[in-house]
Amino acid sequence: MGGIEIVAADNKRLMKEFVELPYRLYRGDPYWVPPLRIAVKELLDREKHPFYANADAEFFLARRDGQVVGRVAAILDRNYNRFHSEEMGFFGFFETVNDESVAGALLSQARRWVVDRGAQTLRGPMNPSTNYECGMLIEGFDSSPVVMMTYNPPYYPVLLEGLGLRKAKDLYAYYQHSSKLDGGKIGRVADRSVAANGIHIRLIDTKNLQAEMERLWDVYNSAWERNWGFIPMTREEWFLQGKEMKQILKPEFVLVGEKDGRAVGFALALPDINQALKPAGGRLFPTGLVKILYHQRLIRSLRVIALGVVEEYRASGIAAAFYATLWRNAVRLGYGGCEMSWILEDNVLMNRSLLAMGAERYKTYRIYDWN
Repeated sequence: MGGIEIVAADNKRLMKEFVELPYRLYRGDPYWVPPLRIAVKELLDREKHPFYANADAEFFLARRDGQVVGRVAAILDRNYNRFHSEEMGFFGFFETVNDESVAGALLSQARRWVVDRGAQTLRGPMNPSTNYECGMLIEGFDSSPVVMMTYNPPYYPVLLEGLGLRKAKDLYAYYQHSSKLDGGKIGRVADRSVAANGIHIRLIDTKNLQAEMERLWDVYNSAWERNWGFIPMTREEWFLQGKEMKQILKPEFVLVGEKDGRAVGFALALPDINQALKPAGGRLFPTGLVKILYHQRLIRSLRVIALGVVEEYRASGIAAAFYATLWRNAVRLGYGGCEMSWILEDNVLMNRSLLAMGAERYKTYRIYDWN
């Protein structure tokens, strides 16, 4: 067997190989959800995607005997390092065959690349930051990921830990079946609490989505700023994500909490579009779009992607009221279950609250550091 060669994917042909590798590696895996190739290409476009206005990245391929056997992105996120006053480098979009020498060659290259640019630690996987998909699945390999969550084979964490990468933080995913939630009791308690604090919860106004997005951008960057790993989302990134989500967004699952007309929190849940993407195989044409539209009508589960409250109102009961309202709306619209993800392992209040509601912690994702 030949040696391993690491090359930068610095032209269109090599970037195509970078994009295509997972579709070959995961062929036959019943749980992998092929992302739309057009969406992957947009996210990797360093010239056009707004993430790279504040970040540098290089994409690497591993070859052996002429065949691509792995890939990784090395990322220097200036936005993160400014906000945290750290010298951190990141890796992401990591895929490999089950071979520690391939994984080691890729991650060593990524580490060299970020260290050469001033970083002291390599952290990941980030695809390309915590504002997007991140984390490596380490528990819960027996089901497909939901919208905007990652998936990988069980051998990935074995390879990384064998190379000496260590846990930086675990992220939890919970699942709640609507039939097992006492939404009535939770709702009554939460409704009384928010009413006593003068807080009003409403649906997002989709007719004035631009103005709503402006208001919620401020809430997002305020409510999450103390969270581990948080990176302020630029206005351009925020509006691009809003544009992408608009295609599947339902107003019943985007809630705004207001105090005296000021937005002080919001909750966002999305139908699990992965259930419709899976049959499309990563392509819109010639039949992918038809498959997506057909299966989209059959989706009956959600993911709560974001639920945050500005610090001064976190004791107001608004988070519980968000969950209760989302639950009531989900039941009314015929949804049978919901994933809440991701939750930091040391977010004691949120973890306890979800367990008290009867949610099951069913997947764990890990972010690694390598010094």
